[in-house]
Amino acid sequence: MKLIRFGPSGHEKTGIILADDRRIDVSSAFAEFDETFFHTDGLARLAAWLEANAATAPEVPAEARLGSPIARPSKIICIGLNYRDHAAESGMAEPAEPVVFFKATTALTGPDDGLTIPRGSGKTDWEVELGVVIGKTAKHVSYENALSHVAGYVLHNDYSERAWQLERGGQWVKGKSADTFAPLGPFLATADEIADPHNLRLWLTVNGEIMQDGSTANLIFDIPHIVSYLSGFMTLLPGDVISTGTPAGVGLGFTPPRYLIPGDVIELGIDGLGRQRQVASAES
Repeated sequence: MKLIRFGPSGHEKTGIILADDRRIDVSSAFAEFDETFFHTDGLARLAAWLEANAATAPEVPAEARLGSPIARPSKIICIGLNYRDHAAESGMAEPAEPVVFFKATTALTGPDDGLTIPRGSGKTDWEVELGVVIGKTAKHVSYENALSHVAGYVLHNDYSERAWQLERGGQWVKGKSADTFAPLGPFLATADEIADPHNLRLWLTVNGEIMQDGSTANLIFDIPHIVSYLSGFMTLLPGDVISTGTPAGVGLGFTPPRYLIPGDVIELGIDGLGRQRQVASAES
């Protein structure tokens, strides 16, 4: 299944993209795709509902805005330096353990909503990433059982303000958490939709120029490792998002570095997970 949320920001309804690409409204039966939905076996309930009701459900208007396919999760957890080529372009050794940081959930936005370059920023950067959505509570899970805790996968652009991240001291979170810095979607693909999450092409362009063109085959720490590892330090709740890292080609990696300015158009995608498009503007 492909889960969507559509409508004005803050007032999204739930929907599904069917196999024939028809988009239907399921909000009469499922008020939200959130922690409660996943915790109460929502995916199984949704599949059963679709069998009985998909043919007669109302369609989502073609012009409807798409929001994040997941309502605000309890956590957005990010993994840094998790692609071999990105570690190399950053001039850093491959980490011995996953590099973990958080992104504020207030950064969450829809896949085609605009990017707001925050006030005082001079080094806003892009990062196409594969997001993993937790489907059931995970605490001290084994590597072998980790994927059973995954609901599905989603496209994420992990925007970063590099000066705030790297030059202002402390942890990375303040360079990752500005409003609009976490576009998610266009849809959540359930795990059965993605045959091999470790063999997906992911790409990003700025003004039509290819910047990132990588594969999840180059992950240093694979998805079961990440889920198992994180669950040893914290409880992962249903609906939590884990962003698994970015391949080479970020603005910081160029000589000289290249950063976003108002008017730039950023487009990105991952095999099987759709595309995003953001237009950058300055914060007023």
